[in-house]
Amino acid sequence: MSSENTSILESLRKRSGLLVAIVGIALMAFVLTGLFSSPNSMFGGGGQEVGEIAGKKIKYEVFKAKVDEAVENQKRNSGKTTLTESETDGVIQQVWNQQINEHVMTKEYERLGIAVSDEELYDLMVEHPHSSLVRQLSDPQTGKAVQRFADPQTGMLSPAKLREFTQAMTDEEEAQWAQLENYVRQVRIIEKYNNLIKKGLYVTTAVTKRNFTAQNTNANIKYVIKNYKLVPDSTIKPTDAELSEYYNSHQPEFKQTASRKVEYVAFDIAPSQEDFDNAKKDMEKVAADFKEQKKEDDSTFVVSESDSRFYDMTYHAPGTLSPQIDTTMFKSEVGTVYGPYLENGTYLVAKLTGSKTSADSAKFRHILIAYEGSGASDTKRTKDEAKKFADSLMTALKGGKAKFAEAVEKFSDDRGKTKPADKKDGEDYPGKGGDYGWINAKSGFVEPFKNAGLDNKKGDIVIAESNFGYHIIEVLDTKGSQRKVMVATIDKKVEPSAKTINMVYSEANKFAAANTTNEAFQKAVIDQKLNKRIADNIKESDRTIAGLENPKALIRWAYENKKGTVSEPLEFGSKYIVAVLTDVKEKGIAPLEDVKDALTEKVIRKKKAEMFTKEFNDAMAGGATIEAVAAKMKLALEQAPNINFNSAAIPGSSNEPAVMGVVSTLKAKSMSKPVEGREGVFLVYVDAVTPAPAQKDYKAQQTMEMSQLQPRVDYEVFDALKENANISEHIVKFF
Repeated sequence: MSSENTSILESLRKRSGLLVAIVGIALMAFVLTGLFSSPNSMFGGGGQEVGEIAGKKIKYEVFKAKVDEAVENQKRNSGKTTLTESETDGVIQQVWNQQINEHVMTKEYERLGIAVSDEELYDLMVEHPHSSLVRQLSDPQTGKAVQRFADPQTGMLSPAKLREFTQAMTDEEEAQWAQLENYVRQVRIIEKYNNLIKKGLYVTTAVTKRNFTAQNTNANIKYVIKNYKLVPDSTIKPTDAELSEYYNSHQPEFKQTASRKVEYVAFDIAPSQEDFDNAKKDMEKVAADFKEQKKEDDSTFVVSESDSRFYDMTYHAPGTLSPQIDTTMFKSEVGTVYGPYLENGTYLVAKLTGSKTSADSAKFRHILIAYEGSGASDTKRTKDEAKKFADSLMTALKGGKAKFAEAVEKFSDDRGKTKPADKKDGEDYPGKGGDYGWINAKSGFVEPFKNAGLDNKKGDIVIAESNFGYHIIEVLDTKGSQRKVMVATIDKKVEPSAKTINMVYSEANKFAAANTTNEAFQKAVIDQKLNKRIADNIKESDRTIAGLENPKALIRWAYENKKGTVSEPLEFGSKYIVAVLTDVKEKGIAPLEDVKDALTEKVIRKKKAEMFTKEFNDAMAGGATIEAVAAKMKLALEQAPNINFNSAAIPGSSNEPAVMGVVSTLKAKSMSKPVEGREGVFLVYVDAVTPAPAQKDYKAQQTMEMSQLQPRVDYEVFDALKENANISEHIVKFF
């Protein structure tokens, strides 16, 4: 790279040709737009905020400008004039993620002085292409570089061709290359940051030895448990003071994220009987017009009148049509119109447009002439070249100038002709000589291939085109015959009319107006026997709610209203819903009243544990054995052999980490003090301990533990920094 300029691009002016050559670069341009701009550019000016990241308020007007730019990039790169709502949501989320990266990660990189110099970037872009660049300039299917940048010998990315390209870029290509440079630079910075942390991670020999000992030490234990369930909760009444004391001393247990709980009833927008009747009348007129259509006009009429806009030219065998028309069509004459008939909420009219006789089954062989993109081979032959070759070969076969068996071996692109590794010379296998045996209408082959064999006579040689290429088919033999029919179908889905939609809205609105409180809402649900649905733990950043199409409006409503509010009818796809906001949780420590039930349960368990511990201590007085304690307290004495010190579970019980922690500290023939566990209070006696085998060198174990620890850096560090950034998002209020 030239030293007279500080920018890669300034030293690589006057270049050519990236636009059509780079696979996937258009998408990368979208992803990278604005990805690592200066954090300061986000601030300044008043206005509403879409969120806050690491103390920086993200202004709506600035964020929207970035979204608009990203949307335009997405439309340009995808060739679309508009994006779907789902695609737009994806763009918005991508821009938000970019903001998180800017204000969380970039700050870390700058603080640590991590950067990529222009010289290093040039090396990563040209001399020794970085793996992220290689991926962008390679075909994801083959893994080989796109032709323009490929080494002709290896198919891999060629530094020489990259250098050649960077010396002749157009202005537009240069802009795209700059975005790709920015992407590679940031990927390399992330690698440096993660590697820096990974190099700082270390598992000491002492820790490795402790882990090895825990993993390989076993104990045989006896234990007694007094389960909390033995004393009914109703017999213990915590005081307000006890609840407050526990709540104040265990605040982290009541930490919560912001969420909402919504309960709602749905009023489905479905066609009424009147809508069905009107649709049937319309289709009766269509059927009458269909009867009058000339055969040559059938396809135009079907396409213009059908919702699906599809004209079926397939010949169907008996049993393959809808049960409602199958028998009729196979007994009728060409031109017969049947319907309207109703299937799955759609009225249909069917017309028999063609009929022919076909073999029940046929034995035939084929020669496949593939072309580039047909999916059958790696040939570079064009479609026109394949058609001309297939025509000339068929002429030679028909004229006796070529033998079919020899032509299969010499010219067919069908991989099925190749003998499988488990077959011996002379043995038969499907595809040998282009022959797949007897084939019928239900055989698992593409329709054009099957039909060409079934629809022609023994001895015929014909050409059929499929997605694999051109098949030259010779019919060797046929069995039986059957009628096949071509049926054109006009379909019209019955939709709710404006009158029906208004009626459903009126019903939903009447319900909302009559039940404006949570109490009234819940009573009405019971009285009217409505199906109430619940959407719990809704986050402001959520994009989906099960059962609702694009629920942003409901999420926005839930975060803009107070607990107990009942909504007006909200439309979601084919339904109106009326919702009530039944729970509001804000980020932080949950108020005592909101967690009183869970808090009471915890305090009751704590009081039981204290009571049971006293009972155990009384029973242990005078050095009683564990057997004596069990007998005195009328509890079962359990045994658990081969308990591993690295486990948190006791066989027959749930995970009991506190109990297992105590067990790991006891020597053989010793008994614990009472231990407060998850299911109850335990008393444990260690009968015998099988120590871990002696180990002279822990290096292999140490290396393994470090290799398991370091990959976690790639995702856990970012999550930790995000958590510390105290991110709040309110995008749903604006988009």
